[in-house]
Amino acid sequence: MKRFHVHVAVDDLKQSIGFYSALFASEPSVIKADYAKWMLDDPRVNFAISTRGRESGLDHLGIQAENGDELQEIYARLKKAGGSIFEQGQTSCCYAKSEKSWIDDPAGIAWDIPHDRRNH
Repeated sequence: MKRFHVHVAVDDLKQSIGFYSALFASEPSVIKADYAKWMLDDPRVNFAISTRGRESGLDHLGIQAENGDELQEIYARLKKAGGSIFEQGQTSCCYAKSEKSWIDDPAGIAWDIPHDRRNH
């Protein structure tokens, strides 16, 4: 089953962890010096925050595949959506190894399409 992904750039990681932990009634599944992630089942979302030098706000959205078949299905959808697809392939990102591609929507919002090789 696919999972929606949201990544938000924040200024204060500790304060944001407190806010989102209260909002989600759950502690992050991953905490690093510059990053935190919640793998929620209700709603089914991979929600991440980081302080990686970007302007605060929405960093990118995505659809996370659980297996190679789902990943290929999403890639086919990307091709139908049009636009320039950047196929990153095997990579290490956000403390996980994954295969991924990227596309910008018509408003310029980046969409990340990963299949994580290991969950954190």
